[in-house]
Amino acid sequence: MKKPSTERKSRTSTNREKNREFAIITYLFVGMFMMMMGYFVWFQVFRSEDFINSPYNARQNTFSEHVVRGEILSADGKVLAQTLVGEDGSETRQYPYGSMFAHAVGYDSNGKSGIESFGNFSLLRSHAFALEQVVNGIQNQKNPGDNIVTTLDYGLQETAYQALGSNRGAIVVLEPATGKILAMVSRPDFDPNTIEAEWDSIIADTEDDNSVLVNRVTQGLYPPGSTFKILTTLEYLREHENYQDYSYECTGSISMENTEIHCYNHAVHGTENLETSFAKSCNTSYANIGLGLDKKAFQQLCDSMLFQKNLPISYPFNKSSFVLKEDSSTDEVTQTAIGQGKTLVTPIHMAMITSAIANQGILMRPYVIDRTENYKGITVKEYKPSRYGALISEEEAAKLQEFMALVVQEGTGSKLSGQSYQAAGKTGSAEFSSNKSESHAWFTGYASAEGKETIAVTVIVEKGGAGSSTAVPIAKQVFDRYFSR
Repeated sequence: MKKPSTERKSRTSTNREKNREFAIITYLFVGMFMMMMGYFVWFQVFRSEDFINSPYNARQNTFSEHVVRGEILSADGKVLAQTLVGEDGSETRQYPYGSMFAHAVGYDSNGKSGIESFGNFSLLRSHAFALEQVVNGIQNQKNPGDNIVTTLDYGLQETAYQALGSNRGAIVVLEPATGKILAMVSRPDFDPNTIEAEWDSIIADTEDDNSVLVNRVTQGLYPPGSTFKILTTLEYLREHENYQDYSYECTGSISMENTEIHCYNHAVHGTENLETSFAKSCNTSYANIGLGLDKKAFQQLCDSMLFQKNLPISYPFNKSSFVLKEDSSTDEVTQTAIGQGKTLVTPIHMAMITSAIANQGILMRPYVIDRTENYKGITVKEYKPSRYGALISEEEAAKLQEFMALVVQEGTGSKLSGQSYQAAGKTGSAEFSSNKSESHAWFTGYASAEGKETIAVTVIVEKGGAGSSTAVPIAKQVFDRYFSR
């Protein structure tokens, strides 16, 4: 039998090598094509609307050449923003309730903010009937844009706005079981009807206290004061199964190294356990508690509670901060334990923590757009409640609920006791400067009643003094309005 020549073997081997390379290149291109198709489908389904709706997308405004911007409505049908069309075809954006919904709804001139910004794409789309759009096109008329129906409750917004009055500060109301934003008030504020005319004077005023365009609910960073004792307590519960054995003798002040901490208004609380320390908001007891906590574990707890992290909300926000290290000084540790020092938090973040506690540890993503509909009222898209995740366990939530209920029953939130609803919460009086006589007034809490959804309310009044005397009555007005109907 004749053996194949060496040359033939070499040629066969070379051909096989080329075929293998060709196959590899073919598979590589097929694989890349499949990945590109997969990414294209994913982008179309999940991300395209986000990109189109980005406030940085200048092409959105071209839609307004063919569509009259839609309305923004409250959950109960009040028109919060609408476009008036004059006989000459001129369009004017009108806000019937002026500054009451300023930060929640936003504005649509000199840039955009609020729902006017992140809902811009929906407001400039039209789902009018196809034949109607054809006729409008032939007549060179614009189509009516889609409307946005929000989760905002007009009555609660009105009550919160009036309750805050001329004070600087913020109020936010959430529905813990769904994440619906029911009210959002930030002051100082502005009238979106006149913002274009007043724009130069608004941006020329650079004083921090007068930054009227800042939505203090999501962008205002404040020392949390004693509301932060919710987290200090949680860390203590995690580290001490025998927390019921805790005992402390409050004499009104505590001195450690070069640090001295006083209870608010130099109160002397006497003998306390953990529950009464929390209910009376005893600074010296919590400074004592803070010294015994595991700093690394405390940092991890606050990280898990979304400090230093992005919040799952549509509004622009600032990250809350919590700074505690292994080598932190005694002063830093004690100040942190009582919600002072470098700890800063936004009202919406505090409301989210409170909502999770009220909702058995589960945080629902806060949202403010309930649905979009065409101008005939036919639903185009619905936004469903979505779960962010469990911030704490159900057992921990139940324990914190007990502590917060005691604040109302016999502590600093007693103005909320004896109502037709059951309230729970935590007050705070947060120092914000070297002037120890001034403080921001805080309250964060929730209330329930049979037959009604639980709501969470967070209030901060800048330079408002004690949370118990300033913030709690404001929260009570909101609770009263909600549970009285």
